[in-house]
Amino acid sequence: MDLSASHLRNCDLEHHLHPFTDFAALAAEGGSRIISRAEGAYIWDIAGNKILDGMAGLWCVNIGYGRKELAEVASAQMQTLPYYNTFFKTATVPSIKLAERLVDLTPAGLNHVFFANSGSEANDTIARMVRYYWELEGQAQRQIIIGRQFGYHGSTTLAASISGPHMHGQGGVPLPGFSHIRAPYRFGAEDPGQDAEAFGRAAAQALEEKILELGAERVAAFYGEPVQGSGGMIVPPSSYWPEIQRICKKYGVLLVVDEVITGFGRTGRWFASELYDIQPDLMTLAKGLSSGYLPISAVMVGDRVADTIIHKGGSLRTGLPTPAIPFLQRSP
Repeated sequence: MDLSASHLRNCDLEHHLHPFTDFAALAAEGGSRIISRAEGAYIWDIAGNKILDGMAGLWCVNIGYGRKELAEVASAQMQTLPYYNTFFKTATVPSIKLAERLVDLTPAGLNHVFFANSGSEANDTIARMVRYYWELEGQAQRQIIIGRQFGYHGSTTLAASISGPHMHGQGGVPLPGFSHIRAPYRFGAEDPGQDAEAFGRAAAQALEEKILELGAERVAAFYGEPVQGSGGMIVPPSSYWPEIQRICKKYGVLLVVDEVITGFGRTGRWFASELYDIQPDLMTLAKGLSSGYLPISAVMVGDRVADTIIHKGGSLRTGLPTPAIPFLQRSP
């Protein structure tokens, strides 16, 4: 087998469609940088260059590369039970234990877990759950989900629709039923002299204005990352999230917090929701959930939504064939 750099780059150009890539431009540049190994916070390319991985993979390798204990526990689990579905009244020991642990770690009230394989799938699932919840509550007209400029919630058609306009314009995205407001981003703000707290409240007020514009009786949920990754790591003023929560409660709108890139210690807390005292109705987890070692995500479902779906909904007709993952995360 020819593993030379030139052969691998040619094969990559011939056969591999990369995400978020201009393929013609990549070919003109001579092809991809090929990563061959990693350890700790560093990666090495095929030419032997050592590179500090400042992005932690794709904001996901929270505990670093080369953690042998994770490889060992994954190997043991795969030899015992590599996969079994959790459809049709079935469970696995790891899925039960991980669900229990996530309920312990996440904000109070998020007492139910739905597993998927990626953040995109989890956010797609949440969008369906949100609309199903309102159908069961006799308010099926509540269909609109509000996201934000620069928001990123995934690449499935639904998740890309929740995301900001930079994800729109290809393949029929966005779908109907999605709307967007400004991000709490001070760069280029109309009033650069406005203090941070006043700016945060004004940015949050955009949500109330949009709800009133659309009609509160038609709005299902608001979606946001505690700190936005797309657009340049947008850290909101401390006044922003309290005002967002006040508005959601005022109009009965479900609050969905996407912790895919901010969860599992990235901000110094288990979840960034702790920094801003956010109490979401639903929360999206992925990436750091396995430190990128296995594809897995989770939807944390609050009691308000779960109680309705469990007691009024009958069979929940959505599901993803997640692996029988080992119980990876432990307390520090």
